[in-house]
Formats: sequence, structure tokens, C-alpha cells
Amino acid sequence: MSDFWKKIKNVFSTAEQSSSINPTIHEVIERSGEELKNYEQWKNSLAARRLLDWLKNEYFTYLTSPKNIDRSIDFLNTTSKKGFVIHFSNMQYRLEEITFLFDYLKEKVKELPYRIYVSDTRTYPKNDFVETIHRHYLKPSLKLKVAGQKAGQAFGNITIEMLLKNDKIVDLKFSATTYRDHQFEEAGDFNDLMEELF
Repeated sequence: MSDFWKKIKNVFSTAEQSSSINPTIHEVIERSGEELKNYEQWKNSLAARRLLDWLKNEYFTYLTSPKNIDRSIDFLNTTSKKGFVIHFSNMQYRLEEITFLFDYLKEKVKELPYRIYVSDTRTYPKNDFVETIHRHYLKPSLKLKVAGQKAGQAFGNITIEMLLKNDKIVDLKFSATTYRDHQFEEAGDFNDLMEELF
């Protein structure tokens, strides 16, 4: 068998065995100059304000009258994980706009004592479609660790994920995972984190 056909066979074999943990394609997220320019314009647009105001209002509704939240959003609230998932399947937003929101949330978290641990994209076949997960994973700044003291965890580790099926946006998930461990100080209140985002 020629080297060319071996390579083709390996590509298909890799795709069949791939998953979210072991994706067929795994890339670091890097934005072009044009994408960054468009993002800056979006941040100052009415469309951005409307989307952020909607999210802010839905969170307030969740706190005061949870049965009345929009069907397009769910909130996560467990002992160690808090956050939200926006379901974009039935909403009229372009992928570019959701990508801007995805990056905006990362930018706001970075303004806090956080550092980007990884920003990547994982693509793999799943059943009869191709799934792609874009992810920003942020950890508290190393400056929060002081020798001989409990480590500060700010609001915990933060994951922002954007899920696509066949290049169509499905949902965007924002979650803060905290530690309940004698090595860490108590995490900040999630409500305070949400205030920082808006």
C-alpha cells in the first residue's frame, strides 16, 4: 500500500475513534486582525447591548421568579457548579454574534484576577453529524496563591463553551466550578461574578 493511501486510511480511522476527549481536529483559538476589529465594533453596537441586557434580565428573573425565565436559557446551580446555558437553536442570531459573546465573556473574566489556561476548538464526528466545541477555560491568577496560606479561588475555574453541530450554533455554556477543600479559601458569590460580567 502506498504512503498516500496509508495516510488516507489513518485519517478515517482517527475520525472513527475520535471523541470530545480525543478529537479528530484540535486547534488553538486565534483571532485574525479582521475578526478582532469586527469584535470591537460589535461591543459598541446596539445588538451587543440588547443581547447582554437580555441575559442580565433573564438572570434577574431567575433569581426573583425562576418559573418565568425564557425557554432559551437554563441556569446551573449545584453545590460546586453555577452558570447558565443559552440555547440558540431557535433564536435569530448569527454564529459571528455568538462568537463575539463567547469572546466577550472571556474578556470580562480576564479583567478579574484570572488567566487563560486554554482556548481551543475540538471537532469530531458524533452519530450522523460533526460536533465542534469552542472553549475558553480560565483559572484564578497565580497571584492568589501565597505560601503557607489557603489558595484564593476567586469564583472558581471558569469554562465558557460554544457547541456547534454541522457548523450551526446549538448553545453557549458559562460555568464556574468551585472547590470545597481545606486547601482553598471559600469561593466568591456567583451573583458577584454575574455583576462583573455586566
